[in-house]
Amino acid sequence: MGSGMSRGPRRGFGLEASRGMLPLLALQVLMEYGRAGASRPPVTAALLAANVLIYLRPGALHEILPSIARASFNPQLIVEYGDWTRFFLSPFYHLSESHLFYNMTSLLWKGIQLETSMGSAEFASMVAALLGLSQGITLLLAKGLILFGDYTAYYDQFSVGFSGVLFAMKVVLNAWSDDFVYLHGMVIPAKYAAWAELILIQVFIPGTSFLGHLGGILAGLVYLWLKRTFNGPDPFTLLITSITKVVTWPVKFAQKLLRSASSQGRITGRGRVGRRASARETGRGLWRCSTCTYDNSIATDICEMCSTAREDSSFSHRQNHQAGGSGELSIDEIRRRRLQRFDR
Repeated sequence: MGSGMSRGPRRGFGLEASRGMLPLLALQVLMEYGRAGASRPPVTAALLAANVLIYLRPGALHEILPSIARASFNPQLIVEYGDWTRFFLSPFYHLSESHLFYNMTSLLWKGIQLETSMGSAEFASMVAALLGLSQGITLLLAKGLILFGDYTAYYDQFSVGFSGVLFAMKVVLNAWSDDFVYLHGMVIPAKYAAWAELILIQVFIPGTSFLGHLGGILAGLVYLWLKRTFNGPDPFTLLITSITKVVTWPVKFAQKLLRSASSQGRITGRGRVGRRASARETGRGLWRCSTCTYDNSIATDICEMCSTAREDSSFSHRQNHQAGGSGELSIDEIRRRRLQRFDR
């Protein structure tokens, strides 16, 4: 279950002292990705890494990334001053280690299930869509509530955290589920779990952003409606799939060349020396010597490698009949013919 998005009036944000939750988060990730037969979805891992790195801000990232005060979501600053950095970056910032831990454990559980069932490209597209929808709907709700006179509590609210996207993912994950879930001692249908969690979080953790979580639930519903209305992959999924194919093409091409080289045998001269093959396996325009397995041109009836007569031609039958023998050559005769061949 994701931790709520913290809110408050204009104030600075500070990180609390470590409670040892990050090593516990790392242990959970290792247990999920390290167990035998695990699917190891890469997009979920990338999202986890991005959130943790932004929270820790190691090395040069501390200078590159804006502070949490500059990145926190604030409807007034976004609408009236066009500060869109807050719109896109605020989901990846967290107030405290516990805030990060609960959100990331929720992302780990939901992300693995969704990405495994949907595929990485479609999952990445969905996360991007849910992030934009949840932030946009929250912004519209905050702006719309000004009409009811509640200016300070919503329009001038600061919030951070991935919870809005997590609520949207919960809606998508449980949309077609007939299961029941236990939530604080209550048994409710899974499809209504997000709504129940929205109310319970406000009751037990009143400092969380109600609009941020509500915007996430509505974003999940809008996403599902769009998927039902417009069948087929969305353009963003097609774009991610195309980029993935372009990036991985050199690796796949190299693997194909290695497999082709290992299966075809050793290349030498104009022909090829390899295992014995049937007439169907031998390339068109070539015949394979039964003695040294060299592939010769069909224009000649004498093996260019060991000078053995071609067995399946009328020429070799004539030579065999004239010789009055079985056509089998001794090892010394093959060696002598090879020496004659290379001494030319």
